[in-house]
Amino acid sequence: MKLQEILGKVVSDNAIHARFLNTLSLMENTGARKISASEHKRKVSYIVLKHAAEEARHAFYLKKQIQKVAQINDYATYDDEFLIAPFASYSYLNLLDLQVCKYLKSTLQLSGVELKYAAYLLVTYAIEVRADELYPVYQEVLDQAKSKVNMKSIIVEEEGHLAEMITQLKEFSSNWEEHASVACQLETKLFNQWIESVGQSIN
Repeated sequence: MKLQEILGKVVSDNAIHARFLNTLSLMENTGARKISASEHKRKVSYIVLKHAAEEARHAFYLKKQIQKVAQINDYATYDDEFLIAPFASYSYLNLLDLQVCKYLKSTLQLSGVELKYAAYLLVTYAIEVRADELYPVYQEVLDQAKSKVNMKSIIVEEEGHLAEMITQLKEFSSNWEEHASVACQLETKLFNQWIESVGQSIN
């Protein structure tokens, strides 16, 4: 199934839609936690703090959107029964982080703090590229269904995040595009697995 078709099925059923919103909230929250975990104890930049805060706010915003299609208290946690494709959703970002770290170790021989920071840059870049594709398609489906759920504020902020990540990557390496391309290839495989799992779980 195509992404738009899967999202159409999600939006057409309030219970499924609520679980999908909760799943996206989980994934944004996982991103926020990973950014915080990658921070140096003292050398934390304004952009990194801003990004972590905005990802956490996206998780809250998505959770709050549930009340437009269901009782929000019915989806209070990220337990499996309140998610779509829970295993794939939990593992998506963790696997990307693991694979990017493996690539950085073998290619640039990075370790420790340097490895954490480089992985943060590449993983976050790949996720922002994906967000810039996913959320506009989701919004288009929402508009077609005349849903009260809205992703427009997230779309604007994710566009800003991508620009900020490019700035940071340019400072990190003159070959940043090559490394970013590898991260995006790894992410594409994992995203395709995730969206396939979502499609299978709602059929």
